Amino acid sequence: MLTVRKTAALLKSWNNILILTHIRPDGDTVGCAAALCAGLRAIGRTAYLYPNPSLTDANILTPYFAPYAAPDDFAPDKIVSVDIATENLFPDNMQCFKGRVDLAIDHHPSFEAFGRQNIVRPGAAACGELLYDILAEMGHVTTEIALPLYVAISTDCGCFAYANTTAHTHAVAAALMRTGIDYKSVNKAFFRTKTRVRMRLEAELLKSAEYYDKGRIVFMTVPLSLVESLSATENDTEELSSLGGQIEGVDCAITARELSPDEWKLSVRTGKRVNATKVCQLFGGGGHAAAAGCTIKAPLEDVRRYVLSGVAQVAED
Repeated sequence: MLTVRKTAALLKSWNNILILTHIRPDGDTVGCAAALCAGLRAIGRTAYLYPNPSLTDANILTPYFAPYAAPDDFAPDKIVSVDIATENLFPDNMQCFKGRVDLAIDHHPSFEAFGRQNIVRPGAAACGELLYDILAEMGHVTTEIALPLYVAISTDCGCFAYANTTAHTHAVAAALMRTGIDYKSVNKAFFRTKTRVRMRLEAELLKSAEYYDKGRIVFMTVPLSLVESLSATENDTEELSSLGGQIEGVDCAITARELSPDEWKLSVRTGKRVNATKVCQLFGGGGHAAAAGCTIKAPLEDVRRYVLSGVAQVAED
């Protein structure tokens, strides 16, 4: 496993670099990819981001990604992945890169070290924290680099409210803020603005929420029919998984979002009593102790039974 210094030296020795992001991209993978691309270009390297099909014009993250998107004729010499724990998280259009990643950079405890070279920091709240240290080792962190990194870090720790936030998380955020980035607009857009459709989605989820284990577990569903009836976009459904954990008395919030008929993406958010990664690993997923995910292909009734049984298996009491 590489160190920060060796990773920085490796990246500085490369050129013509293509950077990969994960399926259903979040702020961490997009922010890390954009910042790394900007950092590589700042030292004279050619670097691009491989197009991610989920980043449509309606996605709030697209403006951070679009300036670095690779042209169709770009032929990379090196391939780097950011914030991807396993090759199973490659989008469909990136399946051709399985077994070809030269450097994988990640922060998940479930990281599978699938790259030819790997660096992981499981204690980091966001992969952006690790990317900051790598980019700082490579050279000066400019505002162009700092802004997407701030998006990466702030979104993965819930604007510094989640339990994964550490002193180092705050220190990196402070260093990024000192570069002069417009962090206030980022905070407003990502954490203090909701569309009316999003508000209606949350209302429906709370109305149909099911409680188990003396109210400590909440199971919430986002069926395709609900998304379609409200004409909800990807932005509207982003981070719905955080809603259940805000309910008093709940220490295990499970959000099941229907991706296609009888295919459900499970997002599990937990306290100390339940290890979310251990639950999701039972179904081929992974993540962090307090936040993990997996996908299950089955009718909703079966999905509910499977995941509640999984929670019962790993819960401490």
